Order: sequence, then structure tokens, then C-alpha cells
Amino acid sequence: QSGRRYNLFLKRRLRIDKRHESKDSIFFRDGVRRIDFVLSYVDDPNKEGEKKLERRKEFESNLQKAGLELETEDKKESEDGKIYFVKIHAPWEVLITYAEVLNIKVPIRENDIPSTVENPLDCMLAPLRLPESVMHPEPDYFTAPFSKDKQELYLINDESTFFSPSMRNRIVNYILTRCPYGTEEGKKKFGIKRLLNNGTYSAAYPLHDCQYWKKANDPNCDNERYTLYMEWARFLRFYKEQPLDLIRKYYGEKIGIYFAWLGFYTEMLFLAAVVGLICFLYGLFTMDENMSSKEICDPVIGGEIIMCPLCDRDCEYWRLNTTCQSSEYSHLFDNVATLFFAVFMGIWVTLFLEFWKRRQARLKYEWDLVDFEEEQQQLQLRPEYEAKCTQKRRNPVTQEMEPYLPVTSQAVRFCISGATVLFWVSLIIASMIAVIVYRLAVYAAFASLMENTQSLQPISGLLTPQLATSVTASCLNFVIIMILNFFYERIAIWITDMEIPRTHMEYENRLTMKMFLFQFVNYYSSCFYVAFFKGKFVGYPGAYTYMFNRWRNEECDPAGCLIELTTQLTIVMAGKQIWGNIQEAIVPWICNWWGRRKARNNPENLYSRWEQDHDLQTFGALGLFYEYLEMVIQFGFITLFVASFPLAPLLALMNNILEIRVDSWKLTTQYRRPVAAKAHSIGVWQEILNGMAILSVVTNAFIVAFTSDMIPRLVYYYAYSESEDSPMSGYINNSLSVFLISDFPDRNRPKENPEGLVICRYRDYRYPPDHEKRYLHTMQFWHILAAKLAFIIIMEVCSLQNFLPKMIP
Repeated sequence: QSGRRYNLFLKRRLRIDKRHESKDSIFFRDGVRRIDFVLSYVDDPNKEGEKKLERRKEFESNLQKAGLELETEDKKESEDGKIYFVKIHAPWEVLITYAEVLNIKVPIRENDIPSTVENPLDCMLAPLRLPESVMHPEPDYFTAPFSKDKQELYLINDESTFFSPSMRNRIVNYILTRCPYGTEEGKKKFGIKRLLNNGTYSAAYPLHDCQYWKKANDPNCDNERYTLYMEWARFLRFYKEQPLDLIRKYYGEKIGIYFAWLGFYTEMLFLAAVVGLICFLYGLFTMDENMSSKEICDPVIGGEIIMCPLCDRDCEYWRLNTTCQSSEYSHLFDNVATLFFAVFMGIWVTLFLEFWKRRQARLKYEWDLVDFEEEQQQLQLRPEYEAKCTQKRRNPVTQEMEPYLPVTSQAVRFCISGATVLFWVSLIIASMIAVIVYRLAVYAAFASLMENTQSLQPISGLLTPQLATSVTASCLNFVIIMILNFFYERIAIWITDMEIPRTHMEYENRLTMKMFLFQFVNYYSSCFYVAFFKGKFVGYPGAYTYMFNRWRNEECDPAGCLIELTTQLTIVMAGKQIWGNIQEAIVPWICNWWGRRKARNNPENLYSRWEQDHDLQTFGALGLFYEYLEMVIQFGFITLFVASFPLAPLLALMNNILEIRVDSWKLTTQYRRPVAAKAHSIGVWQEILNGMAILSVVTNAFIVAFTSDMIPRLVYYYAYSESEDSPMSGYINNSLSVFLISDFPDRNRPKENPEGLVICRYRDYRYPPDHEKRYLHTMQFWHILAAKLAFIIIMEVCSLQNFLPKMIP
């Protein structure tokens, strides 16, 4: 053991003696040529090792033929003695050649147009501002696409710094994705992605410019990573504006536009959160004035109303005032403010989408993307498409031969893809039905347990069978959602790869639609069930409806189903946000801590910059995809079902304040630097948001009409109230119908009736047993139904999605 330590000591001394300077550098050994990209690999002792070695030699040889300069770090120089690092530098000739190919815009003259007039409120907003050097890290220029033949027109002061590091890594990545490495099985093979997939290389990444917690020793380093960490990625800066120009400069426009959208969305949520909180406080302060809960809690009224059993045979008759507390809590969300807030959110979602379009157009101008349709690299053929499509045909526009996928092959692949997606959506629906069956089966057990167990009597007023079933089913549903998500993410990527999309943009759009469709059904199906199906198809005592002819359908609480929708929404929404932050922040931190644990015992100057970044997590090509997906699903929660939960925007606001800092922290400290990419918009997500906004008008109209008790109360108030002094008194008695216990069939009749009861009540509008139309719907039922349908029609016709966008310039 001591001999081993001595050898290790000698090894370190030799390394220190060999190179006294720090390896925490972003340059080649000469200290002049900048490292634009790094490839890493390990020796493979298996038979595949020789084949991988041949691939690497051919690939690196072709990179050098393309003009790139390489420098290899032997594995003896690495921390673990196993990893080789190939450092890549793009010289000036390569940069200007591919800058023209990629149509990169560069400065031709500094902008001399005077800035806009200062806002008089700037002095008040000063605490929220960042220093000017952080907000605008470089001057504003007039730009033009680069051309090798017109270099004298551009502001080329220093060739080594003319192209920013993000531009340089874009160019090198473009070369890497198209560089060939040989022919296998009669097919031409190329691209770093394929080499990463088959294990020839273990990683490929551009370098961060410095360590995030301190500045680099090199005086020429911009230390942009350090600035981003200090001014943006720390949670204590949550109240500060985001340095979007610096984010764009360091990470590229695609990541910049995401943080711009997330920041704008969070700002707009502030207004919705304030109004939602006011509506919630209104419900809280008027709780004692709610006539419905007063009557339910009154021993003379609610205490004397005997309700029909909640389940067949085993459940007993129960008194209405046992739901006193739950009826009081339901008023928090089911009151007149619910209607106001639903209308307000219809206005808010329209304003959000329209103002974002304006903000996006401004960013396009400021970031010089006005005449940019899509990044050329995004619209060019994917290497995987070129590799798998062996047939070629002439492009009628460019007159060049291009690979193509035959129509028959496309049809087969789409059929398999569609069948797979349909299967997984069916699996979600089946799991939802399983949860519904669980609700029906457990509901009877909870009802029987709470009625017959004396120890549960103290909490029976708060924890009703309906609420206990709803909470446990919501938790079970959340667990199923997470499990299905885990598997489907991998399935969605696999079937999208199988379709062989032609371009990168086409690939992202197809994957986006598959993932969103699945997530939409997965997250929202349980909420749709509670909002629009639960309690709507119950039947009535003596003629209950059953699922699969076995389980009796659930009933809503006498105070309404809205509180159960609120419970479902809160558990799924809050659970998703908590789990998402754990996945995004804690998991990468633990992985990086575990990977770097050995490096802490070694001198810092031996822990090279490329090794430090190698030990970080990979952001991946779909990194932003998952960020957008998470936020769009949250957007659905606060728009589709917001009428049931006014605090949803407040929860989303608090999550997003944390989300911005978590995303920035992990991107700056826990992940390798992503390859810069251009984007002028949030892409297909804009259309998804527009679709959800239109759907939200429909869902909220139906929630107010059919899930809330607002319409029945208004109909009673204006048409059936018998008291001028207290128009809502008698509403509870009016909303409950009468059933003759002797009419119970044997299947439904309770085993015991110790009090010798003759009648029981149930929630519906039906004629009493002594009426000639016994148990048929009353005229009041049809009046209420007409009022509900009229409300939906009016809300749809007057939808602000149709008129408000036309009023915004």
C-alpha cells in the first residue's frame, strides 16, 4: 500500500515538473490557439477496440483535411489515467469559409442611431436592474452576412476575437456533424453523433471560458461564465432582470429566446397571481356569510336532513351536517369570484400571447434576426437522414441530387409510429379507468369505515369519504403519471428516430407533437374526469348507474364537485413542480459531486479545463425541449382549470421564480457548455400555446357551468327563491330530492335501518315519490340546464380570443 502511494506521489511530481503552468486553460499548449471543441475517448480492450481506433484515425485525419487543428492529451495526463482528450482549434481560414456557408452575420459598423428616450420610472426600477456592462456586454453594430471576398468591409480588429466563442463552436460542430470516417457495410458513415452512439468517442463538447466561482488567470478571458453565475444564476438575484444579451452571446439565440420567454411568462403571471389571490381572499372572508354552508352546518336544517347511503348495502344513512367543514372549504373556490376570475383569465391568456408576439418581434430586431427564417443548419438534411436514405433524386429547386425516403417506406414508418402513439395513449386511458375503478371501490370502503369507526368521528366533518377518496386517488394518479412519463419519453424518441425526419427542425417538431399529445392526456385526463364526468352520470337511488355493471358511479359532495377538482389539480400540479425541480437541480448536482470527488484531492493546476467540463452533465440536443414542455404543461394547469383553483397562478409564479434560477444555475454550473444555435422564435410551442388558450375558454366555461354550483345558485336566486330578505335561504333543501326508502331494490338497500327512516335525500332535481311524475326531472332541472348551456354559448361567442387580438396594435 505504501509503495503504491509512493508511486502515485512520484507520478504527480513528474507531472508538476513537466509542466509548471496551470492546465486550467482554454488554449493549446502554445497558449495562442484557442480550444474550440473537445473530443474524449477511452481505450477499448475488446475486439471492437481496433475498429474504433480505425474510425478515430480516419475521422481525425478528415478533420485535419477540413482545416481543423488537433492536439491530443495522452491518457497519462488525465486525472484517472484512462481518458484521451482531443482538442480542436479552428484557424482563421476555416472560420471565414464556414461563416459564409452558415450565413453568419458579423459587424460592419457600430450603430450610431441614438437610443430610445429613458423611461421616467427607471429610477424606481433601479434596484431591479443589472449593471450596464452585464446587460449589454458589447456595442450594438450594423451587421451583414460574412463573405470571404469582402473582408475589408467588416470590423476585423483582431482575427482571434472577431468570431465569438459561441460562433466558433457552432462552426466546428457543423464540421463535426458532417465529417466522414469511412465506409461500413457498403454505406458511407459520417458524423460525430454516430461516433458517440457507437462508443468510438465518449463525449464531444465546447469548453466553458472559466470556472464559475472565480475569474480565469488569463487577462484576455471574458469570464462570461463567472459573470453569468454571479449576476444571474444565484437565487439571491431572483428579483433582478435577466442579462438576455449576455445569455445570447454565451449560449446562443436558441437558449436566449427560451429565457426571454420564461422571464416574460413569469412577469405576466404576477398580475394573474395577484388577482387570483384576491379572489381566494374574497372566498376566505365571505366564508361565514355563505348561506349554503350555514344551512348545511345548522343542526336544525342540515342536522335533520337524512342523506341516502353513499354505497350499496354496507353504508348507512347519514346526516347532511357531517359535511359541514368540507362545504365551508368549498366556498373558498366556488363563489361569485370564480366566475369573475374565469373571465379575467380569458383576458389574461389573450394578452399574454399577443404581448409575447410583440416582445418576440422586438428581440428579433435587437438580435439581428429580422430576415432570419430558420438556421441553415436546422433546415439542412440530418446526417442520419443522409446515411439511411440510399436512394437519390433531383431537387426541382436546386437541381441537385438529394437523398430521399420512398413513399412506401414513409407510409410504413408512419403507420408503426401512429400505432405506437395510439397504444400509449390507450394505456393512459386504461390507467385512468383503473384509477376510477380504484375510486369507486375505495369510496365505498371509506364511506363504510368513516361511518362505523368511532375514532374517525372527530375528523369525519373535514375528511369526508369523497375527499379521502379524491386525495388518495390523486396521489396514486400522480405516481402513475410519473411512471408512464419515464417510459414514454424513451419510446417517443425511438419512434421519431424510426421515422427518419428530413431536417433537424422537422425532427424537433415531430417529437414535440408526440410528447405533448402524450403529456396532455397523461396530466390532464384525471382533471377532465373530475371536472366533467364525476357526479354527472350517477343516476338516483333505486336506479344508480354502474361501471362494468359492478361499481357504482361516484357522487359529488352536497357542496359540489369543485373542491375535489381543486384537490386533484393541486396535488398533480404541485407534485409535478416539486419533482421537476428535484430532477433538474439535485440529481445533476449529486452526479457531478460523485464524478468529481477524486479530483478534490489533487492540485488545481493539474485538473485541466477539459477534464473539469468532461465531468459535468450533458445538456443534450433535447435539453430545451424538456424545459419548454415542462412550462407548457404548467401553462395548461393555470388556464384549462383555473376556474377551480384561483391560487394556481400564484403557485406557478413561485415555481417560475425558482425555475429561472434553477435553470440558469444548472446550465452555468452543472452542465457542459451547449453548442450555440440560432432561433428567432419559440417555434411550434407558440401554436401549442394558442391551441391551449382557445381550449381554456371551453374548459372554464364548462367548469363554471357544470362543475361549479354557480349557475344553479343564480337560477334559484332569480327564479325560485321564496324569501326577499334572504334570497339564498332554502337553497340546500331545494337542491335535494326525496326518495322513499321502501323503493330501494335489494341490491342497494342498506343492511340496517335502526332509526326506522322512511325517506332519504339525494343531490338532484327530481319529483318526489308521491308525485305523478315520481323520480323524473323537475322543470327546475331543465331551467338550470338551459341556463348552463346559455352561459357556455355566450362565453364562446364573446370569446376574447376572437376580438381582443384585433384590438391590440
